[in-house]
Order: sequence, then structure tokens, then C-alpha cells
Amino acid sequence: MPKVEVHSHNVQYSKDAVEANISYETTEVRTLNGVHKVYPRSTEFTFRTETHVPKLGVMLVGWGGNNGSTLTATCLANSLGTTWNTKHGQKSSNYFGSLTQASTVLLGSSPQGEVYVPMKDMLPMVAPNDIIFDGWDISSLNIAQAMERAKVLDYDLQRQLRSRLETMKPRASIYNKDFIAANQEDRADNTISGSKYEQLEQIRQDIQDFKRTSKVDKVVVLWTANTERFCQVQSGVNVTADELLDSIKQNHNEISPSTLFAVASILEGCPYINGSPQNTFVPGCLELAEKHQVFIGGDDFKSGQTKFKSVMVDFLVNAGLKPVSIASYNHLGNNDGKNLSAPQQFKSKEISKSNVVDDMVQSNQILYADGEKPDHCVVIKYVPYVGDSKRAMDEYTSEIMMGGLNTIAVHNTCEDSLLASPLILDLVILTELFQRITFKVADSPFQPFHHVLSVLGYLCKAPLVPSGAPLINALFRQRSCIENILRACLGLAPLNNMGLEHKLSDGSAWKKAQIKTESGLMNGFTILD
Repeated sequence: MPKVEVHSHNVQYSKDAVEANISYETTEVRTLNGVHKVYPRSTEFTFRTETHVPKLGVMLVGWGGNNGSTLTATCLANSLGTTWNTKHGQKSSNYFGSLTQASTVLLGSSPQGEVYVPMKDMLPMVAPNDIIFDGWDISSLNIAQAMERAKVLDYDLQRQLRSRLETMKPRASIYNKDFIAANQEDRADNTISGSKYEQLEQIRQDIQDFKRTSKVDKVVVLWTANTERFCQVQSGVNVTADELLDSIKQNHNEISPSTLFAVASILEGCPYINGSPQNTFVPGCLELAEKHQVFIGGDDFKSGQTKFKSVMVDFLVNAGLKPVSIASYNHLGNNDGKNLSAPQQFKSKEISKSNVVDDMVQSNQILYADGEKPDHCVVIKYVPYVGDSKRAMDEYTSEIMMGGLNTIAVHNTCEDSLLASPLILDLVILTELFQRITFKVADSPFQPFHHVLSVLGYLCKAPLVPSGAPLINALFRQRSCIENILRACLGLAPLNNMGLEHKLSDGSAWKKAQIKTESGLMNGFTILD
């Protein structure tokens, strides 16, 4: 049974789906001779959401890394209801940090006040405890050993989970020392040999084997392995889907492991999400996803420092202040930091972290004219001792009124994998949900979302968007997008935060209108057989 039930003539419930009609309001602007001519537009949409929740399998590339082992252990602990002891007292399993599992959304108001519900209750979603994990890693350690090596979870928790995690062993993965740092070679004892085409075929067989043995209904593949260097986009190599597939057969040296995993997933009909900053989705890969109508998303998890930055700069610019300098320094001691100590891999990360403020800067031509941008510097240093406890220090300097300056300095200590792991959950849960949603404009046929699943941008540093679509990094706009799409699937209008019912000098008119509306809606609720 649904946790949220909408009573409206615009919503119909059947045994297998919920169908909702909405009026989508947009505003078109045409500028002529300095005058903005504004044309409000209204388009009728119908959303259909399949309500059957499938058995979901998730295959992680880099399963034995900090994120993969931490997430697997966390889901196991939650499914068992595990508690453990620390020096701060007893702790209980939870999914804090997950948008779908630990955040709420404003549903509406009642006589007692505003009503908030967990996001996971808006529509039927996969429960994290039910996800079946598998994946690949260049290290042969089983997930219990990987969890111990990561040093993320408390010892008493590790001790209780160890016997169950020892049975989970990553499949051999692709190791190409041209794409990741040389300092990763000592971990690479579980690798796939052969040509790139042979590696591609092995990954495809692995996906097929997982589907068959686990009996899952769907598989989502997600890259949470090392950051690669950027590959070169070259005509004749990876610009079209045919070029890319041919280059794989020719064993071309600019085909990265992450692109091979993406191609294998697409050919197997499995959504693929890139959790690192490299340019996995070369043009040929994008075309292949479009051809097969398979969801892809990324790039790079937006977890700590960058998430805060996308809030801070949004706040400053929207307050009419002008950030002119943003200096970000990080040091961390996990394997991600070790890999990023190599210049080419750091360059990939620097690009994804540096572009996060662009849309906010471009939104204000009063502060920034003629393409002006803030000075933006990002530094990452590897300090083994701090392990997964990442230190992030930021300085935001802004010009304020009449030549004044305002500087905000922030020190952020975060346990890196405990922030990134819940993002992986959200990425796969939302991706699966959006596979069950189709929508149409007026009388046109129902269609799925665009194969580039840009709605996942809230969770990514460098959101992948369809060609021609605006790139949004501002965190609250990204979250609002997810929230309002879920509302649209239930025939609910987007939240506007106007609160007009509380701003009338005489509220009696509002109350009369509500009584009339409620009377009409009581007869408009429909459940189809």
C-alpha cells in the first residue's frame, strides 16, 4: 500500500501504476532592444509510475575500496539491526546522509501545521536492505578484509559483520597503469588479462552471471574505483558509437577502463553511473547509450567540501555579494588520496571541483560581467596518517558594498567514505525509480526520461546533462528538481514557498475556497481495477 495517497481528479491508481496529470508552468523570455518580453507558458503533462518494486542488484566497480566495502557493510548491518559499542557509547545502524532514506520533504499542511514525510515514502522505492551487491576490484581481498583495510567502521562493528562479508569476493577487474597512478600497482593482484575487447566481453559475462545466479530483476552498475586521467577525445577513435566499438576491437590505447565498463553495461541494458571525475562518457559512449536507451549519469560524488561550496557560493551570489577568490585545500590519507597524489589523476579531480560554481556566477550579470569569474584554486595533498578522515579548508573572499571585503574561512573534517557511501545508495535507488517513470506531453506517446539522467545532479560534482540543457550546480535547485518531479508523479504542484494563506489580512476567503475545493475533491479520487 502507498504511504502517500493523493485524492484528486488528476490522479488515478491502478494495480500496477499511478497516473497523474499536471500543468507544467514555464516562462519564456525574449529580449529585444534591452526589453525582456515575458510569455508565461502552460503545458499539460501526464506521468505514469509503475509501482512494482523489483529485486535490485548493484555491481560496484571498485567494490573492495573504501566506499564499496563501507556501503556493503552498512547495508548488512542495517538489515541485521546491528548495534555496537564505541568509547562514546552504543551506536545503532542507520542511513544518515542518504537523501532518500534520511531526509524528509514537505508534503503539505494540516490543521496542526506543516506535514513532512520521508522522501522514500513519496513513491515506492527499493529498500537498501534488499539490494544485492556484487562487483569488481583489482585487489583480491574479500569484502571483510577490504573493510578492515579501509579503517572506516568501528572495530566492534567490523567484528560482528566479518563472517558474513568474508564470503563476498570481488570479481577480477581491469587494470591499466596508464590511466591510474603507478602507486596502485601493489594492489593489482586480481585483474582481467587479454585485449580490451576480451576485457569488455568478460565484464559482459560477469553481468550476465550475476543476473543469473542472484536472480535479480534489474542491475545498476556504478564506478567507485580510482580516479583515472582524462582520456583524449579523438576523431576516428571515440567520437561516435561505431568508432568507439571499433577502437575497442582494435585495442586502442585511449580507451579507458571506466569507458569499457560503461560500454559493457550499456550493451547489457544496465544503467551506468560514474562516481569519479574522469571523462568516462566520451561522445561515442553517449551515442551508444542513446542508441540503446540506457540511463547513464555522473560525474564524481558530491559529498563534503564541494557540496558545501555549492551552498556557500549560491548564498553569497544570491545575497548580492561578489565572491572574487575561492581557495580550497584538502588533505586525506585513504587510497583515493594516494591515487590523487599523481598529477594526471589530480587534474581530473581539479576540473570537477573547480567548475562547481560556474552556473551561480553566470546567474548574476550585475556582479560578473563579460565572462568574469572568481579566482578558484583547489589543492589536494596525501597525508597517510589521517586515513579516511578528510580535512578540507576553504577561504571565500567577497567584495561587498563600497569596496569592502568579506572573508569566510571554513574548516571541515569529514569521514570521506561515510559521506560518499549514502550517495551511492541514492544514485542507484533513484536511477531504478526513474526507470519506472514515463511521461508524455498532451496526446503524445509515453516516453522515458532522457538517457542522460541529469536529475542525479544533486549527488554529483560535475553533473552530466543532455546537450543544450542548462548545467545546474546550485544544491537547493538540484534538490528541488528531485522533490518536485516526485510531486509531479503524484499530481501535486511544485512547492512555491509563497505561503499566501498566511499572508492574507482576512483569512476567511481562503477558508471558504478550501472548503469548496475539498468538497469537490472528495468525489474525484479514482482507483482503477
